[in-house]
Amino acid sequence: MSEDAAPFLELNGISKTYPGVVALDGVSLSVCRGEIVGLIGENGAGKSTLMKVLGGVVEPTAGTIRVDGRDRAAFSVNDAITSGIAFVHQELNLFDNLDVGANVLIGREPLYGGPLRLIDRKAIKRKVQPLLDRLGADFTPDTPVAELSLAQQQLLEIAKALSLDARLVIMDEPTSSLTLTETERLLTVLHELRRDGVSIIFISHRLNEVKACADRVVVLRDGRVVGALDGERIKPEAMIRLMIGRDLKSLYIPPKTAPGAPVLEIEDFRTSAFPDHPVSLTLRRGEILGLAGLIGAGRTELACAAFGIDRPLSGTLRIDGKAAAIAEPRDAIARGLYLVPEDRKRAGLHLEFSLTENISLPDLKSYATGSLISPIAEAGNAEAQRQRLNIKAYDVATEAGTLSGGNQQKIVLAKWLSMKPRVIIFDEPTRGIDVGAKSEIYALMRALADAGVAVLMISSDMEEVIGVSDRMAVMHEGTISGFLERDRFSEHNVLQLAVGKTLN
Repeated sequence: MSEDAAPFLELNGISKTYPGVVALDGVSLSVCRGEIVGLIGENGAGKSTLMKVLGGVVEPTAGTIRVDGRDRAAFSVNDAITSGIAFVHQELNLFDNLDVGANVLIGREPLYGGPLRLIDRKAIKRKVQPLLDRLGADFTPDTPVAELSLAQQQLLEIAKALSLDARLVIMDEPTSSLTLTETERLLTVLHELRRDGVSIIFISHRLNEVKACADRVVVLRDGRVVGALDGERIKPEAMIRLMIGRDLKSLYIPPKTAPGAPVLEIEDFRTSAFPDHPVSLTLRRGEILGLAGLIGAGRTELACAAFGIDRPLSGTLRIDGKAAAIAEPRDAIARGLYLVPEDRKRAGLHLEFSLTENISLPDLKSYATGSLISPIAEAGNAEAQRQRLNIKAYDVATEAGTLSGGNQQKIVLAKWLSMKPRVIIFDEPTRGIDVGAKSEIYALMRALADAGVAVLMISSDMEEVIGVSDRMAVMHEGTISGFLERDRFSEHNVLQLAVGKTLN
């Protein structure tokens, strides 16, 4: 970015109020041509509302938007599109029944022929393949979206934005589902776009990635801009201090006592994803065992097999030393083995249900007298869990889908805490959650372990898995490539095992 670069976008004094709520309070933000601006803040800080204003979805109560030197009191969706502003949303917006090319150019398909005007499939491939090549994608325009992994779908969303020849690309948590290699490629693409004069707003809770790509970082808290950092001042600890108004303690909270006897033993498990690779591990009472590895290594498949979602091809699972035949999730639940899934919105919650309904759903019999469920008992337990976990909701009748990611994750956890867990498997427990909520989740995990629960934490976040685990197992292509005690924790050792190498 040149020092004399004129701002492409200027937001001046943007405010947005709802009845009883000030979502934005006089926010001013500028983005120059060919500049990457990191926009960070805890969930509820105002980032989403500000981006909705910029996208024309929400009209500001006060303030102006200036694009290319032209002031606008209001900004429509069409204004955003015609101004060259494109969004890459964290929530995927794809048509599973179409292929990649059709998704990229949906509504803008090249046509040929006479009065009937048919879609030109060859032209779609010519337009879309270079975009996929630019991202280093390992799929083609003909690939059905239903066959893509979550990480591949995220790359597809980015390709859609690039297809618009955008002058400003707004990326909301674009790396949340990407592997390390895909993330590195994306950051390279961002620098290439900046070199070509494209402006970028990069929203992420992964502060090391913000540091790696941003020219400048703007921090929101409680609907206001509370600071900005640039150059050498962009450091995770400085960003956290501005985001939450204080320093965070070290991630690692030592256990109160040494681990106890084995609670969960998995022996020679073979999953359908890796039928030739057996997995064995032991999880002890009162410990947090981190399960690391690259995306696609088989960690989630192992968790789903242990919880009864998928049937293992072979192997034995023991709880408290006794063989447990788990054919479906209800068998695992009956034995105190619970799963907090990777995709909490699709697999962990009913978003249209209230807190009360979500929390009581797995154990309705505990709230029933005969065949009738007691709403008072349900609501009483839900309120106790809301207070215990500090779930920020107006009341327990609030719909889960209206809450932030961190509070939704707490609801998933709350339903299990009501049921005396023996083992809890956390699959990517803090994906899409801000740093303040992350620290609360880590503290809850440690409190569970200190209470005697065995915790298995699957995480692709290197800082998290190193900072939270008492012991670590690393997977590579469907099998455990090694175990690490805490004195051997390092990014180098984890990555060596994750790519299938042995340690000295």
